[in-house]
Amino acid sequence: MQSALFGILGLALLWTLHAQDSIPVQADFQQDKLTGRWYSIGLASNSNWFKEKRHLMKMCTTIISTTDDGNLEVTSTYPKGDQCVTRNSLYTKTEQPGRFSYTSPRWGSKHNIHVVETNYEEYALVATQISKSTGSSTMVLLYSRTKELSPERLEMFTQFSREQGLTDDEILILPQTGEAGSTGR
Repeated sequence: MQSALFGILGLALLWTLHAQDSIPVQADFQQDKLTGRWYSIGLASNSNWFKEKRHLMKMCTTIISTTDDGNLEVTSTYPKGDQCVTRNSLYTKTEQPGRFSYTSPRWGSKHNIHVVETNYEEYALVATQISKSTGSSTMVLLYSRTKELSPERLEMFTQFSREQGLTDDEILILPQTGEAGSTGR
């Protein structure tokens, strides 16, 4: 009985590691070029919070900067009701350039973050595997240096999200807000 349990746990661990390895990372990732202001254009997720809040979500502004020890400080400002809320996150670098980890102090969830693809000047596609005690989920973000992206970039985001197992009702192009452009300057 015990060996069967260890076998199942071992298979689960291998599957988790394989799932994390199956998400690509930007070749020749250059962290310093990722810094600066970004707008969240697209968000896709199979998490419960996304399903519950999807109808309220709007574009937000994110500022990425590098810390002295080479990690990323990620500050996102987004509209919530009639005010703006700011959330700071510290993405810790891993051995693989373009891959980061983050643990949410509020929820205790562990985030395995991959910068999948970027040209640094126009867009960045980021995929995150989230694990917590209640299960795991996938999140894909499409960032842009401006508030709009070409239909080809939006389609790339949608297609990549589908490849991660997300359905069309789990993929959202975020509506613009007046606050997103002026917040965080």
